[in-house]
Amino acid sequence: MAKDDQKLAKVAEAKMSDEFTDSALYARLADTVDPSSPFADVLKRLSDTERRHYEFWKKYAPGREPRLNGAKVGWTLLLRRLFGLTFASRYLDRHEGSVVKEYKGLAPLIPEGDRKEFDEMVADEEAHEKEFAGRIQSSAVTYISFIVLGLADALVEITGIHAGSLGIYDRTEYAGLAGVIAGAAASLAMASAAFAQAKQGFEGSARLSAAYTGVSYFVTAIILATPYFLTRDMYVALGSSLTLAVIILATVTYYSTVISGKPFFGDFAAILGIMLAVTVVLYAFGYFAGVATGIRVSDVARVPI
Repeated sequence: MAKDDQKLAKVAEAKMSDEFTDSALYARLADTVDPSSPFADVLKRLSDTERRHYEFWKKYAPGREPRLNGAKVGWTLLLRRLFGLTFASRYLDRHEGSVVKEYKGLAPLIPEGDRKEFDEMVADEEAHEKEFAGRIQSSAVTYISFIVLGLADALVEITGIHAGSLGIYDRTEYAGLAGVIAGAAASLAMASAAFAQAKQGFEGSARLSAAYTGVSYFVTAIILATPYFLTRDMYVALGSSLTLAVIILATVTYYSTVISGKPFFGDFAAILGIMLAVTVVLYAFGYFAGVATGIRVSDVARVPI
C-alpha cells in the first residue's frame, strides 16, 4: 500500500502542476477577450474548474509547490494571437483525450473516499473544453472549407502552370506572369463555383463563401509567382515557389485539422503528393510541347510585349 501511496504522490505532483498551468492559461485567455463577451465568463469558469482539479491533486503531494509551464502558456497565447480563440481552444482540446485516458488509468490509486470527486474531475476533462470549443465560431472557422478549397486548388494548379512554363520559357518573368494571369482567371472561376455551391443548402453567406475561395486562390497565386520576378534562374524560382507552396500547405492543413479534429499527416500528404505529381507531369508536358511545336524562349522573347 505504501508503494501505491508513493506512486500517487509522484503522479499528483506532476498533475497538480498541469492543472495549475491550465488554470493560469484559461485565466490569461479570458484577459484577451472583451469582458462583455460570454466567452470571457466561460474561460473564467474553465480556469476555476482547473483550479479545483489542482486542489484535488495537491492534497496528495503535501509540501510541494506547483510549477507553471511557461512555455505552454506562451505558445498557446501566441496561437490565440495568430489564429484566434477558436483555434487556441481546439488546440488545447486535442490533448484532452489522452488526459482522460491517463486519468482513468490512475483510478485504482485514488482512495475510495475521494473516488466521487475524482470521477467528477474526469467528467470535467471529457466535457468542458469540448462544450466551450463547440460554442465558439469565427468567420474563418465557418468558411474554412472554402478557404482550404481555394488554397489547395491554387497550390496544385499554379505550381503546375509554373512547371509547364519551365519547359517552354527561359525567362522567369514570363513564367511568373503566366501564373498570375492564370491565377486571376481561376480565382474568378473558383469564386463563382463556390457561390453556386454555397447556394445549395449552406447555412452561411454565399457571397462570403465566394470571397473566401477567390481571394485565398488569388493571394496564393501571387505568393507562388513572386520568386519568378526575383531571380533569373528558372530552377531556383521553381524550387523557391515549391518551398513556399509546401509551407502554405503545411500551415493551412494544420489549421484545418486542428479546427476539424482530423489527423494532420493524411490530408497534408494527399495534397502534397498531388501537387508534386502535377508539377512533374506538367513540366514534362511543357517541355515536350515546346520541342514538338518548336516554340522556344528564344522565339518567344522576340515577340513584342
